Amino acid sequence: MTRRAWLPHLAAVLGYAVVAVVFSWPLLPHFTTHLTGDPGGDTGVYVWNQWVFQHGAVVEHRNPLTTGQIFSLTQRPVNLTQHNYTVFLDALAMPFIATLGPVATFNLVYLCAVVLTAWMTFVLARRVTEGATLEAWLAGAAFAWGPVLMARSSGHFSLVAAAPLAAFLWCLHRVDRSERPRDAVLVGVTVAWAAFCDPYFAIYCVLIATLYIASRMVRVDCRPSWRHGLRTWMLDFAIVVAGALVLGLAFGRGRRLEVFGLSVGVRGLWTPILVLTTLIVARVVVVARPAIAGLGLPSPLSVRTVMAGALAGAVALSPVLYGATEQLLAGTWVSPPVYWRSSPPGVDLLALVTPNPSHPVMVAFFGQPQLAAPTTFVEYTASMSLVALVAVIVAAATAGLRTRAWTLLTAFFAALALGPFVHVAGINTYVPGPWALLRYVPVFNMTRMPTRFAIVAALGLSVLFALALVRLGQRYPRQRRALLALVAVLLAVELWAGPRPLYSASVPRVYDLVRDDPRPVRVLELPFGVRDGVSSAGDASARYQFYQSFHEKRLIGGYLSRVSSRRFDEIRTLPTLAALLTLSEGKSISPEDDEMVAAGAASFVARSKLGWVVMHPSRMPPALMAFAVRVFALEEVAADDDAVLYRPRLPASTPRWTAQSSSR
Repeated sequence: MTRRAWLPHLAAVLGYAVVAVVFSWPLLPHFTTHLTGDPGGDTGVYVWNQWVFQHGAVVEHRNPLTTGQIFSLTQRPVNLTQHNYTVFLDALAMPFIATLGPVATFNLVYLCAVVLTAWMTFVLARRVTEGATLEAWLAGAAFAWGPVLMARSSGHFSLVAAAPLAAFLWCLHRVDRSERPRDAVLVGVTVAWAAFCDPYFAIYCVLIATLYIASRMVRVDCRPSWRHGLRTWMLDFAIVVAGALVLGLAFGRGRRLEVFGLSVGVRGLWTPILVLTTLIVARVVVVARPAIAGLGLPSPLSVRTVMAGALAGAVALSPVLYGATEQLLAGTWVSPPVYWRSSPPGVDLLALVTPNPSHPVMVAFFGQPQLAAPTTFVEYTASMSLVALVAVIVAAATAGLRTRAWTLLTAFFAALALGPFVHVAGINTYVPGPWALLRYVPVFNMTRMPTRFAIVAALGLSVLFALALVRLGQRYPRQRRALLALVAVLLAVELWAGPRPLYSASVPRVYDLVRDDPRPVRVLELPFGVRDGVSSAGDASARYQFYQSFHEKRLIGGYLSRVSSRRFDEIRTLPTLAALLTLSEGKSISPEDDEMVAAGAASFVARSKLGWVVMHPSRMPPALMAFAVRVFALEEVAADDDAVLYRPRLPASTPRWTAQSSSR
């Protein structure tokens, strides 16, 4: 590209950089001391991701997709294939982490990820709108700083790095025009890039590609007909009966019915509403009369294009595929079951059109949602830009905006974000959405949390926003600049969520002693636990691994996105760790187990090279504290904040380290 062609991109990036600083304020003055998410939650693990990636690749000279820094007493290194490892962000952090430290590096990478997401959305929208620079810039800002992604920047930082989603759609748009294998290679590489940001993104790309290929091979036409025949009357009668049954169950007193003399018990509305929904869908199909108007086999060129993209993606993802194969062969691949009624819910339908929940006006009326319910805020915020929605509606009504593909993409992913059953104003309607079925399809079922489909819906809306602004500018050419200026101001007012709540990233001073210990010892954090995204044993905290990025000593426990049942079992087979797990949950152990652990404590300390024990009194059950002090013969060394550092009395043959001996 020529210098003139790059100027709009450079200007866009510089503008986005300014917006990133302003919309993250007051992060910049606290760049080295604070984070936009709680280090005791998922944020702490994302900071740890960057440290352990750099430590594995640079310090240990090993495959950074495995680690022995956590679960360090188990026999096999931890395979990080199923962990939300954010490889792309980790790689960005590598040149800076040794100089800037984990916290400042993390904040720098976060701001870069937001700017990159905005810029790639700008590139996509500019291509779709055929060069509309200002409209595309506003689309990038609407997506990168929209409520959906801003909420994720308080905990789920992998989802903030949504640039590959926009890049994938840009590549797919190129392939749609050219069908060249070299463009398909870009598609495959972009899918790999998406996987290295967040595995969910790669699956979203595969889903979009599947829909795209299906739309190219199958063309469906609808010929609506309102004629009534026997079939329609039967469906109408069945709908009335099913509706009456649902109303009776919802507002009646009983849950038992008499059907042809048989007593039928109904425990809930799940099945009746499923039947009613199925009948209504069948009735709509009868009216719409869809028919396959074209069914074509892919051309040899199309087959080569798809194969080129798939091969390029597989090659780029080969390290991850190798790790996944290892897990499958070892039987440690984690695949949580999908339950019909109790799988994770989606977002509330009204949440899609709720004003920005972090806006100062909303906070003044309803409080800061990030502080009141951080887990709910980060996972279930799905507010679409109302300015963008209004612009699209106005353009469709007054300027003839017609964008079927982007509208269907946005609507489909918004429907998926509603989850298996639609909730409205906090009430479960029991009406199944498309995710109720798609969650059982292999590959797609790995995206457990349907709320995150809202990210793709927000991206689709941003592109529609750009198209709407272009169409309005064409309809009212004299007012175009004034219109864009007005929209920019309204968008800035709507998306402003400052000042951002910040969380201290301070590390208790007791970890200074741990860090300065030159011995290759392990650290035992109490309460002790093993935890992943779907299960836990004991009482683990992500804060432990955040602290590890500072003291750099191996941990005995750990927290990952997915931990295999085999590793859980392996830890429970060690009597000392099994006792610590039980006591950390506030339960008691038998006198026999207590005696056995006490008898083998000296051997455990020596064999595990246990150098330090850190207790966190605010979370410690009294029985656990008394047990650990007695069994490990602990002596207190230092205390700071909610961390008390202990040193086990090691066997005489093991040299003891003190702060004074650090200069030897």
